[in-house]
This record gives sequence, structure tokens and C-alpha cells, in this order.
Amino acid sequence: MIAWNELFSALALVLVIEGVMPFISPKGWRETMMQASRLEDKTLRTIGFASMLIGAFLLFLMR
Repeated sequence: MIAWNELFSALALVLVIEGVMPFISPKGWRETMMQASRLEDKTLRTIGFASMLIGAFLLFLMR
């Protein structure tokens, strides 16, 4: 069973990682987000699903 401490630590790490690009390169991040907004829903879902699978696999390897 996952401890609340681990869950909140993981959430905090996600927020730190998500904030790196807008902090380092706001203009580049904005352009990337505008390009992503032009993608079809199916493409975004595929990218999201692939990201979740890779993340789950990496967690499996680490545990």
C-alpha cells in the first residue's frame, strides 16, 4: 500500500518537473503548447497513453 508521504512526494516532483520548461524558456514553452493545441484529440490521447505506459514501466523497473 502506498504511503501518503510517497504520493505527495511524487506529486511535488511532477510539479517541479512541469515547471522547469516555462521557467527556463517561457517563449519556447508557449510555442510548444500552441503547436500541441493544434494536434487532433486522437494524437494527444496517443501521446498521453504512451507517456502513462512509459511511466508505469519505469515505476515497475524501479520497484
